[in-house]
Amino acid sequence: MQIVGRPAADEAAPYYFTYIDRVPGDDVVAVLAEQLEQAPGFWGAIGEEKSRHRYAPGKWSIREALGHVNDTERVFQFRTFWFARGFEPPLPSFDQDTAAATALADERPLASLLEEFLAIRRGTLALVRSLAPGAWSRRGTASGNPFTARAVAFATAGHAAHHVALVKERYL
Repeated sequence: MQIVGRPAADEAAPYYFTYIDRVPGDDVVAVLAEQLEQAPGFWGAIGEEKSRHRYAPGKWSIREALGHVNDTERVFQFRTFWFARGFEPPLPSFDQDTAAATALADERPLASLLEEFLAIRRGTLALVRSLAPGAWSRRGTASGNPFTARAVAFATAGHAAHHVALVKERYL
């Protein structure tokens, strides 16, 4: 088991601790793997028709929320790679609204979005499981904010947990 420790306050901008703080314990790799195992039961149980539901006008549907989780995980996965491998150029911001507007998640079956999540998460797990101990604390900049690879990995797990909680609270 690979335990990497929790990110310190200086490893990410305060905003990202909204996600990081959702991750229990010190072993983010185990949490990411657990979320992979839980995803089919949670997202798959929603059903195709219910997945079009929006809890308010102008809010994302459940399909769009899962599409957003997928897009964000791709971005976070790349950031983790970039920082862990020691690249120094800063990475740009990610505009979630632009991504969501062009992803057309509502035109896809929920099952395909779930399969996409599973594939992306397997890639995230392959990446984090490959990291050498020193890679976790390597630093970089994205969206004008400092990060460590560890903080981005924790934000990945926390972001997914955040959206599962929102779907449970506001949609189901």
